[in-house]
Amino acid sequence: MKRILIQNIEIITMNQKNEILRGDILIEGNRIKKIAQHIEVEQVDEFINGTNKTVIPGFVQTHIHLCQTVFRGKGDDLELMDWLRKRIWPLEAAHDKESLYYSALLGIGELIQSGTTTIADMETVHHSEYAFQAIAQSGIRALSGKVMMDKGKDVPKALQEKTEQSLQESVDLLEKWHMYDEGRIQYSFAPRFVISCTEHLLKEVSQLSKQYGVRVHTHASENQEEIRIVEEETGMRNIVYLDHLGLANERLLLAHCVWLNEEEKRIIKNKGIHVSHCPGSNLKLASGYADVPEMLEREMSVSLGADGAPCNNNLDMFNEMRLAALIHKPAHGPTSMNAHEVFKMATIGGAKALGMDSQIGSIEVGKKADLVILDLNQFHTFPRYDVDPISRLVYSSTRADVETTIINGEIVMKNRVMKTIDKGNVLIEADKSIRRLIERIPHLAQKITPIK
Repeated sequence: MKRILIQNIEIITMNQKNEILRGDILIEGNRIKKIAQHIEVEQVDEFINGTNKTVIPGFVQTHIHLCQTVFRGKGDDLELMDWLRKRIWPLEAAHDKESLYYSALLGIGELIQSGTTTIADMETVHHSEYAFQAIAQSGIRALSGKVMMDKGKDVPKALQEKTEQSLQESVDLLEKWHMYDEGRIQYSFAPRFVISCTEHLLKEVSQLSKQYGVRVHTHASENQEEIRIVEEETGMRNIVYLDHLGLANERLLLAHCVWLNEEEKRIIKNKGIHVSHCPGSNLKLASGYADVPEMLEREMSVSLGADGAPCNNNLDMFNEMRLAALIHKPAHGPTSMNAHEVFKMATIGGAKALGMDSQIGSIEVGKKADLVILDLNQFHTFPRYDVDPISRLVYSSTRADVETTIINGEIVMKNRVMKTIDKGNVLIEADKSIRRLIERIPHLAQKITPIK
């Protein structure tokens, strides 16, 4: 069994005592075997010198769209419904197997380089098998699912599904990929949102989620126009409607929840629904932002996600932490959303949202070895004397400080060199892919003046 020894490192544990230690970590196989001030072992496969370095639990992002990474820069300066109808849906409809595979690898590479080790991912209607292949190859931990769309206005023909076909394809992917590699990959049903799903589809998803014991990952109450359409079509607001269909339970993960009324907040709290706060995306699409301080005061489960590359335009948890900490202070005061609360949302809070908090989200003996090593000996992180280490991480650190990423006991990046993804090839193929997709949607192409 492979052994990795990390020596003499600052350890941000995020355990129940929120301990910050200095010492050694022994990884054996895919788990943390021992944490101590000094560990003596006869044989290890790899030593990592942690002197003057910091190790944190890998970030857990609870809302990502790997299928959209190659669309980066193609959805700027639009509100949600125009963004979907004019840009994202046509681009998703144009996807082929190869473009989806490289879109996923491009996103995963960025995530690993910025310290994210686990994601809740929502794919597109077709070719999701190829995103799962990219996830498997890269070594990232993921909860992922094929998006489901069997209704909706202005939906391209290629994204219009028959209900039973959508359900069957989802079950087929679940039965192939759920619990792959000892649970490193798990499946979730992913109905896009109420606007694009029939009542029959959502009811069936509710039953299948219960039958298989897997999560449901969808969007809700992101945008006021979206809510107006839902009320017009169903006579109810988003969360009330999902509750009416039997989906409101601890297996439900909702992205955004920007615009909630009192009844919806009560349902989320009482039914144990998990909320993914995506501040970067919500600001860029001018949707607003969720009242997270109130959610936390009500003891709701809230975690963080970057959403997709064309509505952010990056997948960087450091950016999301900083935004989550800052945007609420004008309304709630400077002590709201402190660094410790935000860092918890990015680690153990995200693990809880995915039902993985007994396995990941903190650095503890027996947990999976999902660790990120940072070099904080930088101009922008000093002085460090008498500074709260977690404040340093949330307010000062950046993804450039990530040096090594370990997932499931495997070193997937060391000294900023990717080990499971061919960066050069992925960058080339990503550019080829978006060019090919744009050629299928002529009205999206932009004329670029050649450099003389």
